[in-house]
Amino acid sequence: MNAFAFPNKTHEVADIFRLYGKSYREHYRISQNQHKVMHHISICRTPVLGGHIDRCNECGFEQRVYNSCRNRHCPKCQTLAKERWLNARRAELLPTGYFHLVFTLPHLLNPLILYNKKIAFNILFAAANETLQAFAQDPQWRLVGQLGFIAVLHTWSQTLIDHFHLHCLIPAGVLSVDNKQWIQARKKFLFRTASLAKEFRKQYLLQLELSYKKNILNFPEILLSLQTPEGFTNFIGQLKTINWIAYAKHPFAGADQVLEYLGRYTHRVAISNERIKSISNQKIIFTYKDRKNNNQKKLMQLHADEFIRRFLLHVLPCGFTKIRYFGFLAHRNKNQSIALIRKLLGEDKTHREEISETIQQVMFRLTGKDIALCPCCKKGHLREILHLPNLTVLYNLF
Repeated sequence: MNAFAFPNKTHEVADIFRLYGKSYREHYRISQNQHKVMHHISICRTPVLGGHIDRCNECGFEQRVYNSCRNRHCPKCQTLAKERWLNARRAELLPTGYFHLVFTLPHLLNPLILYNKKIAFNILFAAANETLQAFAQDPQWRLVGQLGFIAVLHTWSQTLIDHFHLHCLIPAGVLSVDNKQWIQARKKFLFRTASLAKEFRKQYLLQLELSYKKNILNFPEILLSLQTPEGFTNFIGQLKTINWIAYAKHPFAGADQVLEYLGRYTHRVAISNERIKSISNQKIIFTYKDRKNNNQKKLMQLHADEFIRRFLLHVLPCGFTKIRYFGFLAHRNKNQSIALIRKLLGEDKTHREEISETIQQVMFRLTGKDIALCPCCKKGHLREILHLPNLTVLYNLF
């Protein structure tokens, strides 16, 4: 569909779930976790979750404010979580350049991944780490030491289909084996991506075969042909013959660009509410960027059932960690390593204070608006006068 004008009306994923979620659950089987995500998004910032009543101390204007569901898949609940996470990462930035690499799994793997998400995603993180650390210790790349990086899992494309890839943010250098030297990478080149892709394929398939031998992979009816040793061996053979993708984006110019990147990628969900343009007669219209056509913005129309199906593809397993830290940025030794590297790089401060902000301060920084300022008289400030109870238990009875 070509882009065209829509009325200036707010549409949300929550509206889609409230309108069509019940029918979808009646006709299609979903997991308990997917049901939980749909439920949380549906009641986010509604009276069901409780909240409070605020009153202006000047004009007496009152407004109700309802609580967020805080589900990590909810488009409305990521801003504050993202900003708090960014503040912690801001305190860990190194005075060096940063590289951005993306490892993408071939779509031939998608059916197997969808039925083995936790195993397949864990292998993805591990394979990327094994690949990058192996390259960092190879003298041909002029770096011999330990690499550090942050990896963020994404599972979607712009049209919400399953597209599994890992974004890696990498400081431009390594910590030497004896921890006495910071070895700087070249400004515009870290590793050759074609070589990275081959090693990544090798590492991923080795660990996938190991999982098969341990008999921990799930093979539903549509994948029964892969369950036999012969079928799985043929499948691995197919995967070895196709090109895997490791992509390097332009290196960052400084810390501000790094943080801008982190803000865009780390707490993103499959689709933002701003992209949803129309909900009507079981048809959902949303915008997407056409990657094959210079990121041109276009419109896509899906039946409500298909939209929900695609959204639920990206619900992560319970407790699964989608942002992970490796090498000298791993949690166990991160603080000591960062302080040491800053010292080796000649930075005066080996520790930066983490910025602590209230919700009001965060929203003012992001929007320029004081959320405590009375929207009626524009003079007074809103103060909480009454707590509204959480009605989830009662809501679940009906």
